[in-house]
Amino acid sequence: MTDRESASRAVVAVVYNPIKVDVDRVRTAVQDAAARAGEIDLLWLRTSVEDQGQGQTRQALHAGATLVLAAGGDGTVRAVAEGLRDQDAVLALLPSGTGNLLARNLGITHTSLEQACAIAFGGDTRSIDLGVATITDVEGATREHAFLVMAGLGIDAAMIANTRPRLKRRLGWLAYVDAGFRALPTSKKVRVGYTLDGGERRTAHVSTILVANCGSLPGNIELIPDALIDDGMLDIAVLQPKSIFGWLMIWRKVTWENRILRKTSLGQRIIRITDRAVRTELSYLRGESVRLTVGDPEPFELDGDALGEISAVDFTVDRGGLRVRVPAVG
Repeated sequence: MTDRESASRAVVAVVYNPIKVDVDRVRTAVQDAAARAGEIDLLWLRTSVEDQGQGQTRQALHAGATLVLAAGGDGTVRAVAEGLRDQDAVLALLPSGTGNLLARNLGITHTSLEQACAIAFGGDTRSIDLGVATITDVEGATREHAFLVMAGLGIDAAMIANTRPRLKRRLGWLAYVDAGFRALPTSKKVRVGYTLDGGERRTAHVSTILVANCGSLPGNIELIPDALIDDGMLDIAVLQPKSIFGWLMIWRKVTWENRILRKTSLGQRIIRITDRAVRTELSYLRGESVRLTVGDPEPFELDGDALGEISAVDFTVDRGGLRVRVPAVG
C-alpha cells in the first residue's frame, strides 16, 4: 500500500473493555461491518483498570480516527465520551454490560452486536448534550467528569455501591434491585442544599436526588419522561418518599404513568387527578446548572458507576458537546 493510499483510508478505532465483551466476537462483527463500509483501517485499543477509555480515545484521535466505537458497559461509554467531548470524531456504541443507558435512550440495540455494528458504520450522526459534574470530595479536592444519562446522590448511589459484582455479572441490571432491597431498610434521608441556575439556595430532606441528561432506565422505567438529550437542560428528580407506600407510588408513576398513561389524552387526565398525591414523593426541576451540597459525606454515582463519597457537586451542560452515531431515519 502506498502512502497516498494509506492517507486516503478512514481510521476507525475500537476502544473495548475485555472484561465486558467477547473480544473475538466483537472483532469479527466489526471487521465484517468495516469491510462492507469501504476502505477503513481499524485501530484496536484495550481499556484497563488504570485507564477506562479516556487515554485510549486520545490515542485514537492522535492517530486520526474519525469514528470511535466504544465496546463495553456504561463506564467504557462514559470514558470514551469524555475523550471525544467537543471533538469532530463521532462516537458509536457496541453496548454490553448491565445498563446500556445511553444506547437505550438513543434507540440503539443492546441485543444484537451485528445491528449495533451496522448502525456504527451506516447510521446517522446526531449531536447530543453532555452533562458535566465537578465533584468536590471529602478532602476538598475537585475533579471533573462527563456523564451521558444521569448522576445520583443518596440511596441510589448507595445501592450502586452495594451491588454484588458476581450477581451483577449473572443478572445484569436486576442486581441493582437486590441492592435496592438491601439498602432500603437502613436508608436515611439526606439533607441536601441545592441551587438552581445560580438562584436562591434551598434545602430538602431526600432519599435520593438525580440529575439527568435523559430519563429512561432499564426495566421499562421512565424516570423523567420530559428529559431530552439535546435540549441544553438538566432535569432533576427529587425523591422524598415518607414510607414504603411512598416508594410504591413512585414505582407506579415511573413504570405506568410516565411510560403508558401519559401517551394518551385519557391517561393524561387520569395523571392530573392522581398527580397531587405523588407530587410530595417525587418532584421535578429543570435548569442549565445546579449545585448540590451535603453536610456529611454521601456516596455519588455517574451513569451507574460509584465514584465514592463527596461533599458537593456542580452540574452544567455542554450543549451539543458529543457527536454520536444513531439508527438511520427512513
